[in-house]
Amino acid sequence: MWGVQMGRTVAIGIQNFNEIIENNCFYVDKTSFIKEWWESRDAVTLITRPRRFGKTLTMSMVEQFFSVDYAGRSDLFDKKDIWQEISYRELQGTYPVISLSFARVKEMNYADMRAKLCEIIRNLYIKFSFLKESDKLTDTDRVYYNRILAFEVSNPDISSSLYQLSDFLFRYYGRKVIILLDEYDTPMQEAYVDGYWEELAAFTRSLFNSTFKTNPWLERAIMTGITRVSKESIFSDLNNLKVVTTTSDEYAASFGFTENEVFVALEECSLSDKKEDVKRWYDGFIFGKQRDIYNPWSILNYLDTGRLGAYWANTSSNSLVGKLLREGNRRIKEEFEKLLQGGVIRTPIDEQIVYNQLDENETAIWSLLLASGYLKVLSYEELDSEGLTMPQYELALTNSEVRFMFGSMVRDWFGRAKQEYNDFIKAMLLNDKKAMNTYMNRVALNSFSYFDTGRRPSGEEPERFYHGFVLGMIVDLQSRYVITSNRESGFGRYDVVLEPRSQTDYAYILEFKVRDPEDEPTLQDAVDSAHAQIEEKKYAAQLMDRGIPAERIRKYGFAFEGKKVLIG
Repeated sequence: MWGVQMGRTVAIGIQNFNEIIENNCFYVDKTSFIKEWWESRDAVTLITRPRRFGKTLTMSMVEQFFSVDYAGRSDLFDKKDIWQEISYRELQGTYPVISLSFARVKEMNYADMRAKLCEIIRNLYIKFSFLKESDKLTDTDRVYYNRILAFEVSNPDISSSLYQLSDFLFRYYGRKVIILLDEYDTPMQEAYVDGYWEELAAFTRSLFNSTFKTNPWLERAIMTGITRVSKESIFSDLNNLKVVTTTSDEYAASFGFTENEVFVALEECSLSDKKEDVKRWYDGFIFGKQRDIYNPWSILNYLDTGRLGAYWANTSSNSLVGKLLREGNRRIKEEFEKLLQGGVIRTPIDEQIVYNQLDENETAIWSLLLASGYLKVLSYEELDSEGLTMPQYELALTNSEVRFMFGSMVRDWFGRAKQEYNDFIKAMLLNDKKAMNTYMNRVALNSFSYFDTGRRPSGEEPERFYHGFVLGMIVDLQSRYVITSNRESGFGRYDVVLEPRSQTDYAYILEFKVRDPEDEPTLQDAVDSAHAQIEEKKYAAQLMDRGIPAERIRKYGFAFEGKKVLIG
């Protein structure tokens, strides 16, 4: 989609640097990254940033600056920041560059994933097929070259393919190679979701070891991704790796737009009166000490349309995040409740994501959400001198766009029973217990298994479901009620309290019980037990202390038995 503005043309989705420059499309100059990276002298650099933050465009820019394929293309850079550095003009177009991306590797099984990776490498060998005709290669080299071009490639051959290609290019050009690998962790997220993580980790470890560690023909390398996958998983042999995450100070302004860059763009497009709206929706990303970073994808779409919307959140791959939150335990959902209501959570963060621990490790889940851009760091404690405990981070949702995205995601959890869910909420507000029972049982029947992790029979542990249900109420009723769960009140704890924001609305206390056959012969007995607990623990005390009369407080007991629910 293209939008003609008062300034340059705003082009959506173009990730090739030369195409943007040649067509005079809107572009924020990030070429100073080239100088910062080159002068770091790091052998292999891994840079993690959320999706749609310009990683692919940056890799294209780096390739076209250094690659011999773009020798003589000073026109791409002559008006950019990097061209003000006279010494760098001599570097342009002087290195062989191997550039590849794993962004399209989203296969559902290991065999298909491996085949896709082999295809990507085969295409590289096709691109450089002139090497086969060169006298720099031996007959043995050509035999190997042809094996890579074949459709059946052995693991040893494919593992050493980038290593060997580096050798061939070095012999041909007489210079070591630069290797650029974009979206290196996309296959890993897919492998976790689809259950072939261990096979992929072994394959990747071998490929990365030969490419980035034992490669004497490597000048420099950059890898980009969303997450820093744990060293033990795939980087165990890579001791020359410089890791730059969202909490690092290096390259802090190189990915994403700074606030000044956004405001200048708004003025160029005659939208300067919208600065506060844009800041409220899209500001909030923090990289290292650099605050007020904006997602480029959202800003470009806003410049193109002039309308606020969840552009970035709707295009990001939310399936993994949604799965982890939906199937998460009570504590994860309680912490997520705080975030949805504009609150802050405190948790340790480990930036080395261990995918095969995501099911059980709460720290890994919050770390993944931080790396993915859904959370921002408000503050953190320094590591203690002994290094025995992980520092605590204060985290919040990044901005209004992310909050909107999560609201949509929670509503989708009940997509199979959307009408019944909506009807249940209406019935509860009308105090229609018969309708509440009808609709709640339909919701439970259609949604219970959706909250399971697969390690237990559906409905065996309703806690994951009803805490998800509470999140749904928070999303839909937050404008009318202050909703809290599992908080102290009176002499005990309640499950859910809805405190009205208006004096014309009733307050609600919802107590959830799982029927224990030894103590409660029937579901009705479990409902009665829930009500007894509400009274004995004086759960209404807090509401009455806030001036809500007892007669305007409605109390419901929810009794669960498998997928059956009784409300009274």
